[in-house]
Amino acid sequence: MAEHYDNNRDSGGELFSKPVKAGKRTYFFDVKSTRGNDYYLTITESKKRIGDDGKFFYEKHKLFLYKEDFDKFSEGLQEAIAYIKAHASESNTATNHQPKSEVSMNGTAVHSNVNFEDLG
Repeated sequence: MAEHYDNNRDSGGELFSKPVKAGKRTYFFDVKSTRGNDYYLTITESKKRIGDDGKFFYEKHKLFLYKEDFDKFSEGLQEAIAYIKAHASESNTATNHQPKSEVSMNGTAVHSNVNFEDLG
């Protein structure tokens, strides 16, 4: 079960967090506030890796999303998801590859042949 918390809103900093495990990755959705009590969202992708020395480390990528951009970001994300849902079955039937299951942001299974390490 994901951890949620709601700190004192007058304190600034992190107010809410929702980790989402999705295969080999974990996504963190964190609501934070500035000193002026202006809210924003950070989305962090974290993936466990093995270094050259054989020790584990976490590779992280972070996106900052400000409230004035929420609507446009959400619209773009929904359009991209709708496109994938409409066209993914076409591309999966055109290849002989077995699709991998991932979990989308809304918790449903999404199938993809995408290997993110191959993306430039």
